[in-house]
Amino acid sequence: MAGRINDEDVKAVRDAVPIDAVVSEYLQLRNAGGGNLKGLCPFHDEKSPSFQVSPSKGLFHCFGCQEGGDTITFVMKVDHLSFSEAVERLAGQAGITLRYEEGGYNPAHQRGERIRLVEAHKIAAQWYAEQLATSPEADTGRVFLAERGFDQAAAVHFGVGYSPQGWDHLTRYLRGKGFSDKELILSGLAQDGRRGPIDRFRGRLMWPIRDIGGEVVGFGARKLHESDNGPKYLNTPDTAIYKKSQVLYGIDLAKQQIAKSSRAVVVEGYTDVMACHLAGVTTAIATCGTAFGGDHIKILRRLLMDNGSARVIFTFDGDAAGQKAALRAFEDDQKFAAETYIAVAPDGMDPCELRLAKGDEAVAELTEPRTPLFEFALRQIVARYDLDTPAGRAAALDEAAPVVARIKNSGAQHEVAVDLAGMLGILDTQFVVKRVAQLARWARDRGGKGPAPQAQSRTPQQSWEAAPRVAGGPALTLRNPVYATERELLKLALQRPELVSPAFDAYGLDEFTAPPYAAVRQAIAEAGGAEFGTQDPQEYVVRVREAAPDDTVRAMVTELAVETIMRRTVDETYAGMVLVQIRRRAVTRRLTELQSTLARLGNTDPAQSAAVQNEMMVLTRYDRALQHEGPTAL
Repeated sequence: MAGRINDEDVKAVRDAVPIDAVVSEYLQLRNAGGGNLKGLCPFHDEKSPSFQVSPSKGLFHCFGCQEGGDTITFVMKVDHLSFSEAVERLAGQAGITLRYEEGGYNPAHQRGERIRLVEAHKIAAQWYAEQLATSPEADTGRVFLAERGFDQAAAVHFGVGYSPQGWDHLTRYLRGKGFSDKELILSGLAQDGRRGPIDRFRGRLMWPIRDIGGEVVGFGARKLHESDNGPKYLNTPDTAIYKKSQVLYGIDLAKQQIAKSSRAVVVEGYTDVMACHLAGVTTAIATCGTAFGGDHIKILRRLLMDNGSARVIFTFDGDAAGQKAALRAFEDDQKFAAETYIAVAPDGMDPCELRLAKGDEAVAELTEPRTPLFEFALRQIVARYDLDTPAGRAAALDEAAPVVARIKNSGAQHEVAVDLAGMLGILDTQFVVKRVAQLARWARDRGGKGPAPQAQSRTPQQSWEAAPRVAGGPALTLRNPVYATERELLKLALQRPELVSPAFDAYGLDEFTAPPYAAVRQAIAEAGGAEFGTQDPQEYVVRVREAAPDDTVRAMVTELAVETIMRRTVDETYAGMVLVQIRRRAVTRRLTELQSTLARLGNTDPAQSAAVQNEMMVLTRYDRALQHEGPTAL
């Protein structure tokens, strides 16, 4: 630095720039009484506003984190500036020329680093904009904008520019403005070349990215020429003034309307922001080459004031990438007090395409809240599972229930839990409601961190994989009568195949609900079935062990082949009783599945509903026959 800033000039800066005007650039302020204003503190996360500003005193103070000071202190802390850099920024806004105690007026190249980098970006943005407006080479960029419905006035409003294709046009221009090569590299506007710095952006359409205070801190650049081997979009790398995870494109234009309307619309690209604003949706913002995340939420929360009636609407493309982006956004949903929604155009168009095809009204209509983000997330989850099987429904519930448990409004949470039961075809609605309530309670007990890992319910396969392995095979709860009966039948098939053959060989894998037992059933089938066991009992068990897929199943076969059958008199009557029990339980499970299918179908497909009802009638008759006639009905 050239020296201390003159004390009178510092005082002049403090007096010239009202603290409430400066703070309002970063967060929404409301009347706190007594002439003071309040808002959500920008220096720590909080649910209710404890940050207060006194315009008459020129001071701020947070009763939560104890940060406080004057206008200069606020700018220093919020933008991570030194004292002199903060004074210089505020002086520039107020039009005050600063004097320095040692060396007179401050030469431009001796300013603080951040101020210099911001100044370089400001000049670069102006130069890029001039190139787009006047350069013959930029005609490609002008055509690109025109094809998307943006005229010259729109380009000026958003500061869109063009970077020439030459190697160092901007670099030479900024050198002429007094910037050093080191500053150009640090700014991200230039990069090292073989013979010195060269322009980072060449032959591209340029969008200036501004921070919430309106200063240009980076650029987003779109490829225009086929000869350009770079990515479609190229952004400024992270620098001292630009962190892509901490900026939102369009926030400088949208912040006042976001605060005023308690609504924000998050879109995916720069042209989408432009289309929305020109269509009257002036709360639109976008991320800059990264997923919407926690730092972006912090920016919006300060503007939305964690108002429970606030709305955040995400618009994503209808393709797989857009759906994935929406689900990522939902992961941070609980960090908002605002309600979150998703909007997807009917034809999967983005806002820019929609404006071209159907006009401004269609864009405005698109951004009206329609589908809650949690509902979209649920449907995406449920679609991944086979709901025609109990295992599929159980797995879908395991993944979907925590989503419902995160819904903030308890009344809405209960209602959505009931809807989830219908989506899954689970007839026991109260089971789903209780499951969701349990997860929500665990989340509250853990301070909002979600259910404890051990509390998550598992599918049978997950339970089998998670069970401790012992020499005698996996641990299964034999107090469960279903598992106990399945085990008995396998012991009979291995030890006394003549009692269960040939009926046993007609039993499917799905008639054994425990995965390890189903694996043993498969090994028996591959060894020739119980019928082979009646011919050569000794070789039979050897073959079954050899057919086992791994040592765990092999150990289970050995165990079942030697374990005592739980009946003093082992005869055809006992074997028949076990066979009937297994089959009846399978029939009952299938009837439950069909009832679930029928509930999901409703009145949407009469023909399929009739087929389901017919199958249910046949199975009901078969179950009655098994009940009354026993093994002869198998």
